[in-house]
Formats: sequence, C-alpha cells, structure tokens
Amino acid sequence: MIDEFTLHPQLAADTDLVTDGPLSHILLMNDARYPWLILVPKRANLVDYDDLSADERKLLGDECAIVSATLKRRFNADKTNVAMLGNMVPQLHCHVVARFKNDAAWPGPIWGVGKAEPYDEETGNERLAILRADLISAFKHL
Repeated sequence: MIDEFTLHPQLAADTDLVTDGPLSHILLMNDARYPWLILVPKRANLVDYDDLSADERKLLGDECAIVSATLKRRFNADKTNVAMLGNMVPQLHCHVVARFKNDAAWPGPIWGVGKAEPYDEETGNERLAILRADLISAFKHL
C-alpha cells in the first residue's frame, strides 16, 4: 500500500491554498501582519529536507526563490526570511515571509512575537487572488 499525501491538520487550519507549484502546495498563512507563504511538498511522510530526493531539493529551492521574489516585488519587502523549522508541525514545510524594517519583530525572527492577526474575509480573498495570479504566472517559467 502506498501512503498518500495529506496536509498536516495544523497547516490546514492555519492556511489557505494559493496555488500549486510543480512540487509543493503554496499556502497563505492566516496572519495579516506579514505576507507569509508556506510551501509543502506534495509527498507523503516527509519530515526533513533530506527526505527529498536531490531533484526534489532543487525543485523546492527553485519554488522558494520564485515565492521569495514574488513577495519582495508584490509587497516591496525589505527582505524575505526563508525557514524550515518543523518543531511544532513535523510535516516538511518551508516558510517564506516578507519582512519590513518597520514590522513588529524586526530585525528578529517573527516566531514568538505578538499574536497572529487573521485576515478579514475581503482582505484575505484579495491577497489570495493577487498571489495566485502572480505565482501561476511565475511557475509557468519553472
């Protein structure tokens, strides 16, 4: 029996699907404080980066670069943070967060600073639509 990919329940609860890249689901974190996307490779039973094949690691890196460039361009970010922690959610996933010199956590990491501020429905839907269009277009070139 082959295990099928399923999204970890915590990621499913905290995010909305933006689009799919060649390897990963691209998810929007429901925290309006930061433009924050999470990439989750659509492979079963992945925990760590080294669980991916060499080709999959390259593809995930390419997806992260596209997502990072998209966030910087779309939101005029000062920097993007790219991280794979997985201490709270064991499923392999990669955070790409647009950062600004005036955000509440700058220059430190975003984890443990303040409380998530969920999107209101209109703003969340607008952000999803904009990012979906940007990333669908960008992934055509991958």
